[in-house]
Formats: sequence, structure tokens, C-alpha cells
Amino acid sequence: MSDKPPLQPPPLEHAGSVDLSDEKVHWDLGSSQSYGEYLHLDLLLAAQQPLTAEHSEMLFIVVHQVSELWMRLLRHELAGVMNCVRRDDLDPSFKMLGRIARVQTQLQAVWEVLSTMTPFDYSAFRNALGRSSGFQSYQYRLIEFLLGNKTAALIEVHKRDPKIYDELKRTLDAPGLYDEVLRLLSRRGYGVPQELLTRDFSLPYVASKQVTGAWLGVYHNAEKDWDLYELAERLVDLDHRFQLWRFQHMKTVERIIGYKPGTGGTAGVSYLAKALRLRLFPELWEMRTSM
Repeated sequence: MSDKPPLQPPPLEHAGSVDLSDEKVHWDLGSSQSYGEYLHLDLLLAAQQPLTAEHSEMLFIVVHQVSELWMRLLRHELAGVMNCVRRDDLDPSFKMLGRIARVQTQLQAVWEVLSTMTPFDYSAFRNALGRSSGFQSYQYRLIEFLLGNKTAALIEVHKRDPKIYDELKRTLDAPGLYDEVLRLLSRRGYGVPQELLTRDFSLPYVASKQVTGAWLGVYHNAEKDWDLYELAERLVDLDHRFQLWRFQHMKTVERIIGYKPGTGGTAGVSYLAKALRLRLFPELWEMRTSM
């Protein structure tokens, strides 16, 4: 046996106190901005304005505001990925796509928090919402358009705000991420039909057997074109996580309001169920059967 005395834990500080005598805390900020000023916390924390006295309405507001903040970051990262694809410099995009995956995890997690709301909780303030609905989230619509899920009619609900309407219209008419990826495949010598490269980008993308064949070529040449192969797998991951988010959304809505219509005028759960059949990058799923 060792004759060394047993290790002792460090002494505990008194409850409610920490010794700061050896810390060089900037008690006086001088001309520097503060943490709260940098983050504009006065605006951020004043943005929760319940319309009723119901306790759970604060939860409803915060969950949706947090989701919008995560979507703001997701849009930022998507723009970076698209720039990388346009200039054929894919390595930096993998970090951005990895970050997008983490953001998608956070977006999915907010439904776990909202699912603590019972039907009774929600019904107590639902009428105060009027026709406001997540269906009107312009950031979500921008993300869908950037990812290639284009439906022109969906921007009409935003006509009351010309600035947002114009941004949505520009994004609707422009190539999405997958369009830029197909252009890159073509530049790298993979057989993408010309009509897909110059199509009307405001229309929904239609899957192509030739594009499925092009992706098969990438996978069979993974050692030579590893970056394209890696990009393909990251896109599959993005699509997969998007589906999980949609499913979690649908089940949370079902849990809280059942099969009532949504406040935005949609059929609610049955409308959300339609979106589960959509694939953002269809050929990347189809080619797996042929591998």
C-alpha cells in the first residue's frame, strides 16, 4: 500500500461567492461597447410581446423567434456554400455544410420544447393570433427556394411587404443550390443535359435520368473526384435532416391541435404531410438503387 496521503479536493468557496481577487475583470468598460450593446439585447429581449395573459404564449413566441434566428444563420451559411460551388472551391463549403447540419439539429430541437404545450395551453391564446402563421415565414420560404423547392404562388402571401416580396421573387427566379451544383458537374465533364442548365429556375426541378447517371459516375470515380463525392453526401445529409425537421413539425402540430386547420388557412397536419414526399436533390436518392 502507498504511504502517500489521499488526495484532498480543493476547498469549496462560500456559498454564493467566488474569489475574484486574482482576476483582471474590466469593471469599467470605458469607451468599449458592452456585451448587451454588441448583441442589441435591449431590442432582442423586448421583442417578446404576448397578446394575452396566458402563461404559455411566451413559450410559443420564444420558440418561433429562436427558430427564425437559426434560419437567419442557415441562410448565411447556404449563401457561402453556393459561392464555393460557383467558384469550384468545395473544401471550405464542407465546414459550412457541417455547420448547417448542426443548425438543423437545433431547429429540430425547438419542436421538442414546443411539444410541452398542451392543446388546452394553445387554445387559450390561439384566437389572438388571427391569421398569422408559420406558413408566412419568409425566411423559411427563402431557404426552400435556395434549396430548390420552388412554388411561385407561395410568395403572394407576402405582397403586403414589397421589400420581402421582391427578395422572394429574386430568389425564386435565380438558380438554387442544386442548380449551381449541376452546373459544376457539367463543368467537370459529367453529362448534365443543357436544358437543365438554362431552364426557367422559377419552376420546380424535375428529376433527370441523365443526372442520376452523372451522380453514378461521381460515385464510381470517388477517388478522382473526392470533393464532388463528399459534396453529394453532404447534400444527402442536408436533405435527410430537412425531412426530419418537417416530420417533427408535423407531429408537434398534430399533438397540439390535432387535425384542425392552421391559422394561416392551410389544412394543418394534412398540408404538412404533403411536404414529406418532397426530395430536394432527387437523383442523389435515386442513384443509390443503382449502385
